[in-house]
Amino acid sequence: MSFRTPLLILVATFLFRCAEKKTVTQMNDDQLRSYANELAHKYIIADGHVDLPERLKEKNLIPVSEHLDIIESASEGEFDYVRARKGGLDAPFMSIFIPSSYQKKADSGKSLADSLIDMVVAIGDQLPDKFSPAMTPAEVEANFKLGKISLPMGMENGAPIGNDLANVKYFYDRGIRYITLTHNDDNQICDASRNTVHTWNGLSPFGKEVVAEMNRLGIMVDISHVDDSTFYQVMKLSKSPCIASHSSCRYFAPTIKRDMTDDMIRKLGENGGVMLINFYSAFLDSAVASQSQRNDEKLAYLLAEKGLHESDPLAKPIIDQFDKENPLGKTDIEMVANHIDHVVEIAGIDHVGFGSDFDGVDGQLPTGLEDPSKYPDLIFILLKRGYTEDDIAKICYKNLWRVWNKVEQLAKEG
Repeated sequence: MSFRTPLLILVATFLFRCAEKKTVTQMNDDQLRSYANELAHKYIIADGHVDLPERLKEKNLIPVSEHLDIIESASEGEFDYVRARKGGLDAPFMSIFIPSSYQKKADSGKSLADSLIDMVVAIGDQLPDKFSPAMTPAEVEANFKLGKISLPMGMENGAPIGNDLANVKYFYDRGIRYITLTHNDDNQICDASRNTVHTWNGLSPFGKEVVAEMNRLGIMVDISHVDDSTFYQVMKLSKSPCIASHSSCRYFAPTIKRDMTDDMIRKLGENGGVMLINFYSAFLDSAVASQSQRNDEKLAYLLAEKGLHESDPLAKPIIDQFDKENPLGKTDIEMVANHIDHVVEIAGIDHVGFGSDFDGVDGQLPTGLEDPSKYPDLIFILLKRGYTEDDIAKICYKNLWRVWNKVEQLAKEG
């Protein structure tokens, strides 16, 4: 082969990308919106975190067989079939969410996790022409070709593992493909970002075993919700790339310890992982974050007066009423694009994706990004900022697929 052949290939690739970008820049907004919508349906859109199971549980919409209309087309909440199809959302990870209060129960929330998993399975059984379970990227791709929305599952809070390492495999066998190590409170695995107790100063001894077992089985380690010490310990310990299933950049909201610092974003990228951007307004914007912090302080005082913790069942109606009387402001869809830009700047285009937290943030979503039907609008903004079709495909699903496939591959290799 001539030495000029690779050079010619590079030149041709460069010219092609320039031509692609020129074509996009020559489009008017209407044409660009049409193109964004086309891309939203051409490529799989994966979302790392959707709380539909929690919304159904909270509204007592169980069994799901009696509430299929809500799942197909709802007048409240954010996720349903109609809005997902309109926006091109094909693979929303169903969050099997275990509140911190369940950590105190005898089974650490295992029965709740099982019931939520059963719920997701039932959705596929009851609406097989619309939804299907998926435990691998290949299964999602097969469902995509059939026009079905896949329902992969991630467990938010590793509390249901209890103190029995065998439960990691139990949940793998049940279809869980990532585990968020904790939620808002320290648990038996690690410390949480919203907790100041620092029970373990990172991972517990058992938590280190859990991470290793997740690597062995092929479950993605999710570092959303963990404190900074836990994050850095996971980066050193995990032999597989990790994910942040629904996190945002602390750069834009410095007081939010739940968000990731620039160094954490960089380290996650070096680990080969992917950060899926959370759409919660208070995690995106410092002004909203400040208002949220003031509300948190007022609510904590109110609950303390009544001798309650936010995770106590009796606290829920008080919290709901407080939220109604003290609504947060909102940021807008452009801020989500800012967070994507920031991750790309810090870690590169291969390490960012979507992790909306739809149905998990009480409607506190950016203006213009209120539900999955708005995904083409976000893609439109990214195109206007110069992202190429290849970039869009990576953000929509290819970055997460790379991690998911690598985690599976390393598990098979032992």
